[in-house]
Amino acid sequence: MRSSLAPGVWFLRSFSRDSWFRGFTLLLTFLIYTCYHMSRKPISIVKSRLHQNCSELIKPINDTHSLNDTSWCSWSPFDKDDYKELLGAVDNAFLVAYAIGMFISGIFGERLPLRYYLSAGMLLSGLFTSLFGLGYFWNIHVLWYFVLIQICNGLVQTTGWPSVVACVGNWFGKGKRGFIMGIWNSHTSVGNILGSLIAGIWVNQEWGLSFIVPGVITAIMGIITFLFLIEYPEDVDCAPPQHHEGSDKDQDNPEDPENSPYTNRESSQETMTSCSKEPCAEPVAISFLGALKIPGVIEFSFCLLFAKLVSYTFLYWLPLYIFNVAHFGAKEAGDLSTLFDVGGIIGGIMAGLISDYTNGRATTCCIMLILAAPMMFLYNYIGQNGIVSSIVMLIICGMLVNGPYALITTAVSADLGTHKSLKGNAKALSTVSAIIDGTGSIGAALGPLLAGLISPTGWNNVFYMLISADILACLLLCRLVYKEILAWKSSLSKGRGSSLALTHPR
Repeated sequence: MRSSLAPGVWFLRSFSRDSWFRGFTLLLTFLIYTCYHMSRKPISIVKSRLHQNCSELIKPINDTHSLNDTSWCSWSPFDKDDYKELLGAVDNAFLVAYAIGMFISGIFGERLPLRYYLSAGMLLSGLFTSLFGLGYFWNIHVLWYFVLIQICNGLVQTTGWPSVVACVGNWFGKGKRGFIMGIWNSHTSVGNILGSLIAGIWVNQEWGLSFIVPGVITAIMGIITFLFLIEYPEDVDCAPPQHHEGSDKDQDNPEDPENSPYTNRESSQETMTSCSKEPCAEPVAISFLGALKIPGVIEFSFCLLFAKLVSYTFLYWLPLYIFNVAHFGAKEAGDLSTLFDVGGIIGGIMAGLISDYTNGRATTCCIMLILAAPMMFLYNYIGQNGIVSSIVMLIICGMLVNGPYALITTAVSADLGTHKSLKGNAKALSTVSAIIDGTGSIGAALGPLLAGLISPTGWNNVFYMLISADILACLLLCRLVYKEILAWKSSLSKGRGSSLALTHPR
């Protein structure tokens, strides 16, 4: 009779299988949210096509417009003098709908299977993205059509973020969550780049395809999600992650329970054992108010509001700022603006690594926000003196601005969604992620709007607004930073006490 496997061999096989499924889930959710961002990007590329400088183009022979018509090449209704306001209305239709819908989306995400919820969201997002492009082929020239499509798209896109964060949080424990999610969060920049490249292929010909092709890709990804997404490790007999550390850390600082939201491993193993022997009750989804009561949710939510305000203002206005102030060409300005996203990828990974090592999410965010304020000031005054200074300062600004934004929307959301006050109920991940990102999305809608109102008074005032928002984001974390400092001091004191006891035994 064949002997059973040695314990070490069994462990390696089990570990390899668990790692494979975790890697697959990480890759799949990365591609899912890449598609979400890819479908958002075409509007910023096609704007230049909807309203053009027609005097630089040759009018077709069979064109019916008058000789004095300077807007013959633009797309009605964006061919009028108020085209900036109309394009702004299209932008804000998406952003406001996204911000409002995010608060509702997390609640549904906790009560519906993530696989069905994400699949339906991606299919609908692909549909509405394609419908915007079909406006070109259907020859639609009424503003309400494009605004309505953007509102619907903004609402269905809210299915994405809380669901993918919840899924990744289900698979990955607290240990290296910041580093893993820092790398994983680069899907935002990858999606923006892909959306720009795909939309750019057709923008000067049939611009409707700039929306239809990303829409079709997103819908296809929705089908793949339905077929292959695995919500929980237990669904494929994999070991669930350890969301919390040992209970000793809870005793380090009894005055700071919220800064150490951990349970011990033994208790979690006992719970798993008891559940395997007798059926356990399905955890009840947390309410909206219940999620708000989790320590740290409100502070991080409002911090993200101001952090995302800064980030999205750069996203929507940076190319125009470089074009107007540094006097680069339109293509060069667009290429340079992508360096801000490159810096954001680096900043997200750095923030995750540092916060994992120090166990101080709030402190990491606060320090990066403190450094970001003077760096934005310097970029505005000396960052346009040459191509080298522009490149260096754009990357640094991207690191410091997007680092805290990436950390809060990923690792912090997952940490709070598995807080010890939930007593092992993992059904809060989606709601907590939705509350935090939904509040941040209010800032994402306000930032570009304020920049558009302030920019006619001078770009300096726009940067003063961004610096003020950055400082407010930092101040909102002061209480949590203080709690983390107390926890570190308590841990150091305990460590010194242990070393003295070993040095001088009784």
